[in-house]
Amino acid sequence: MIRKNNFKSAGAIVLGMHDALVSLTGLIAGLAVAMADRYYIILTAIIASITASLSMGASNYLSVRASGGKHAFTNALYTGGAYMATCILLIIPFFIFENRATELVIMFAIAITEIFLFNYFLGHAQQRPYMRPFLEMLGICTGVSIVAFLIGLCANVCLGIDM
Repeated sequence: MIRKNNFKSAGAIVLGMHDALVSLTGLIAGLAVAMADRYYIILTAIIASITASLSMGASNYLSVRASGGKHAFTNALYTGGAYMATCILLIIPFFIFENRATELVIMFAIAITEIFLFNYFLGHAQQRPYMRPFLEMLGICTGVSIVAFLIGLCANVCLGIDM
């Protein structure tokens, strides 16, 4: 049986995964209504994913080092890797489908599934309930995505972008 102490890098993984879910779903939701061309959305999402995963990894490294932690590099890899893996999953629908609504629905379904599975398995590994952390992460992700969608909608109207 897995004990709580056996999963020491869970925080690093949560940091990378959750930040990617919140920031990239928000970015894509905003871009989806602000930009007409899906290739611009894909390009922007890829650039944002790479730079943010490197930034998150570096920030976690510096944070762990500053607090005297012994595994700064490992935690940085977990954070950056979780961020990038999550981003790849979220961008895939935009390569496969050409309908904006379909792309967004599938992207959000992937995000919800990832949030649920991570919390489910982490909860069982740490012998704690998983539904509350799942709903908390889902609420944050949804809230940011709605705000970004509204910002994108305003940008679209103000800039007069023809969809």
